[in-house]
Amino acid sequence: MIDSGQRDRAGRRVTLRPVDDDNWRAVADVAPRDDQRTFVPALAARYLVLTMRSDVWTSLAVFADETVVGHVMWGVDDDASRWIGGMVIDAAEQDRGIGRAAVKTLTDWLAKAGQPIRLSYHPDNTPAATLYTSLGFHPTGAMEDDELIAEFTPA
Repeated sequence: MIDSGQRDRAGRRVTLRPVDDDNWRAVADVAPRDDQRTFVPALAARYLVLTMRSDVWTSLAVFADETVVGHVMWGVDDDASRWIGGMVIDAAEQDRGIGRAAVKTLTDWLAKAGQPIRLSYHPDNTPAATLYTSLGFHPTGAMEDDELIAEFTPA
């Protein structure tokens, strides 16, 4: 379990845990709001399949206390940088600070390696840009497919 003491606005502890036999179905069923499907798949199941078929990405379940509320994945690139990707917070759990807590928790954990942490988001995804900028990620000017790359440099 990855726990940096982050809480959502309701006071629930937000932790990241391996996807396992007990929680994978709940993670697979995580679905964003309809208006977010331009930026993420309709279900987190797509990310689970990707991580099962990839040597780069690792899926994590996002928990609020003991309830699965989302999915996020991370990986290590050839240059040793860490990447955050595939974050989906369930529509019913949004606007409670869970996404912020999940990114902060994962960033704190990945920063221990001392390597840059990167993520990407679509230029039209203003909420993502606002969230990531507020957590210390800065656009690099580079693109990955049709997404902007942002980077966090550990202190």
